[in-house]
Parts: sequence; structure tokens; C-alpha cells
Amino acid sequence: MKKGIALLLASAMTFALIGCGGAQAVQEPATEAAVEETVAETAEAPAAEEAPVASAEGVELNVTTTFAGEDGNAQNFKDAVNAWCEQTGNTVADTSATSDETFKTRVVTDFETGSEPDVLFFFNGADANSFIEAGKVVSIDDIRAEYPDYASNMNDELIADSLVDGKKYAVPVNGYWEAMFVNTEVLDAAGVAVPGANYSMDDFKADCQKIVDAGYTPIAAALGNIPHYWWEYAIFNNESPANHLEIPASADDEIGQAWVAGMNDIKELYELGYFPENTLSATDDETFAMFTEGKAAFLIDGSWKVGGIVAACQSDPEDPATLDTDKLSHFDVTYVPGQGSRKATDLIGGLSMGYYITTKAWEDPAKREAAVSFVSYMTSDEIVPKFAQHTASALKNAPAVDEAAFNPLQIKAMSMMSGVTSLTGAVQDLFMGDCRVPTFDGMPEIVTGKVDAKDAVQEGIDAYLAQ
Repeated sequence: MKKGIALLLASAMTFALIGCGGAQAVQEPATEAAVEETVAETAEAPAAEEAPVASAEGVELNVTTTFAGEDGNAQNFKDAVNAWCEQTGNTVADTSATSDETFKTRVVTDFETGSEPDVLFFFNGADANSFIEAGKVVSIDDIRAEYPDYASNMNDELIADSLVDGKKYAVPVNGYWEAMFVNTEVLDAAGVAVPGANYSMDDFKADCQKIVDAGYTPIAAALGNIPHYWWEYAIFNNESPANHLEIPASADDEIGQAWVAGMNDIKELYELGYFPENTLSATDDETFAMFTEGKAAFLIDGSWKVGGIVAACQSDPEDPATLDTDKLSHFDVTYVPGQGSRKATDLIGGLSMGYYITTKAWEDPAKREAAVSFVSYMTSDEIVPKFAQHTASALKNAPAVDEAAFNPLQIKAMSMMSGVTSLTGAVQDLFMGDCRVPTFDGMPEIVTGKVDAKDAVQEGIDAYLAQ
């Protein structure tokens, strides 16, 4: 059975494309056969149809991405790079690394010292501001002035605008979503149905009580370690997709009051006993284990967590052949309970990263053409679906994908995404650094009543305004 990846996103949606800087969108690699088939098909296609090919062989591109380490697309990236090199006769010096704050700092420092790569796969939100302001990367429009077909297979409305000048710089590949995973074994034991598209917070609290009464923990979350997803959705539930990306000027204004209400909503769930008993001291890994081991029912996390759940269902996390399909069948993914004007099907998500061509490469005639060729290849209709898989892409005409290449949880994610009514970026990615400390690190004090939610929100706003 085949289903188009385009089902993952309704083309008429308006997306707020601010990336989730605290988490990298990671997907499982496509099957080896699927990748080989794509690479073979792409390599056979005439160069003029795929991408501009460097006029001279032997050009070496310095490329930095986040497709490294445990990123599920690391092997897909290596395979695609090898195919491009074979097709063009060029080479790639790959300095990719796992995405974290250290990686972000390294990239920014490289630009400051003149050591930036020729091509960079990086975040398109505030993290990119410094090198865009410095004129160190080239806009898509400027590239199209010389290469009119550059990124022409993408829906421009889904390519993020720079926060600096409103121009588009990064050509996206794969996006992310944040939703609610469920352990159906726990739900069945508590007599609770898998939440659907019309699920509300009132429904959620009623189900949580049934789960507690059955002897299980409703919510797998470490509020003292990673409160990020509940922080985001609790605020979202007191706003709407139209204003969620607004940062309050004060805890007393309309947006500020929504933030305070969101913190107090988490406090209520804590007081009702719906989080693990050790939620204030546990690590995120520990509460995730509760979820995968059938001790907790609900987990709000990102599309990258699909891979973690699948790995938890393998006797050898590194060997897909050891997957326990029966265990995996007990996991599903659905919408985060809604409230007020936010429907459950309004999710946090977007296309948070993309390929940049640096000014350094653009001003080198040989590297210019090679860089355009490389990005065009890596963002082609044939390659993107292998990276995007069950998440999101900006392709205008995504090819059909054989569902046999995906595991059951990925297919469930595709089904869930087909019912999404909107994707809105994560406001926490605009409200960064010290601003988040009072409500992120301070979540234990908020939920235990040691610090008033309004005071914590105001402290964060003050830090934001002082930047």
C-alpha cells in the first residue's frame, strides 16, 4: 500500500516555522533497500534534471550538518553524499556533528573566525541571526538570480523567513512535530480509549484519574529535568495558533496571563498526582523508561522520539532485526489534549532547519557551482522523503512512498499527521537562555508552590527584555 508523504502536511496550512532549538528532529533510517533504490535511481537520472553539476571535477566542499552520531538520518546522509560525489566527481569534507548547544556555539564561532563551511545544514531561527546579520550566507533569491531552478521544487510558503531581514536562506529537508505518545497496554488496563482528534484537557484529566486508580502513572515527564514539552503545550492551551509565538511584555498583559495560567495548569496536574512520584528528581531517561516499560500511559515528545520507542522495543537497540513487533504494537501517537481555542489537532512543529550556502563558497566560482549542485541534490524530490519519512517536508510534489518501508509506529504517525489542522513553532525557541531558567529550572518550585507562577514568568520576561 502506498501513501504520499504529502499527506503529512495539508498544503493550505499556514505554518510558523520557528525551530525547536532544544531538540533535534531525528528519524529512523529508511530501510537499506529503500535507500539503495533511491540512490540508484537518482544517480541514473541526467545531471541536468537533478541539479547543476560542477563544471570541473575535483572540487572539495566543506560541509557541516547535524546528520551524525545517533541521528537516524546519519547513514542516509552518507549514502546521498557518496552518490553525489560519484555523479559529479567532486568530494565532500564532512564535519557534521550531533546537534546540541556545543554544536551551535561551534558553528557561530566558525563564522566569527572565518572558518565557516561551504555548505551548512543548520537551524533557521534565532540561532542563525549572527551570521545572517554579518552577511556570511547567501539568500535563496540571490542564488536564484543565477540559478533560477534552485529550490524550485519547494513550496516557498513553507520555507522559513529569517528573523533578521525576512529573506529566505535555508532550504529545508525534514521538519518536526510534537505530539502525545501513548502506551495502549496501560490504557487497556485502565479502561481508557486512545485519545482522538476532539480530546480535551477535561477528558485527559478524567482519563488520568482512571489510570491512577488502576495503579499506573498517567504522565511520563521529569518536571525537574525536561519540563519543555509540558511548558510549551500548557501555554499553547491558553492561547491559539494565531498568537502563540508572541512573547509577553509583562506577566500582566494578555499573553503574560496565558503563560501564568499555563504554569498553574501544570501545577494542578502535579497536585492531582498525575506525574511520577519522583518527577522533580527523575531524569528524562528514567521517565521515558517508565513509559516504554508499561508503567506510564502518556508521553509528550517530538517526532524524533519514534526512533527511541522503536529502539526500546529491540533486544539490541542497535539492530533493527531484533525488533519485538508485539511490544511495538502497544505504542501509538496521537494529539495533545486541547483547551479553549486550541484544538487538539493544532500541534507544535515546523521545518526548523535547512541547507545554507555560505558567502565564502558563493564567491569562489568553482565552489559556487558545486555548492548549488550539492544542495539541489540533497533537497531533491527523490532524496528528501528518505530524510523526512514520517515527519514533514516542503516539497511541492512529494513522490509516493511504499509503507512497507516503514515500521508500524511510523505509519501511525503518518496517519496522525494527516489529521493535523495547524503546526505552530515553539515559542521557547524565541525565549532562550536565561529567560527560561525561572520557569524551566524553576518548575519544581512552581508546582510545589514555593514560587508563585506569576513571579517566575515575570522574572523570565525581565531577563528577556534585558537582552
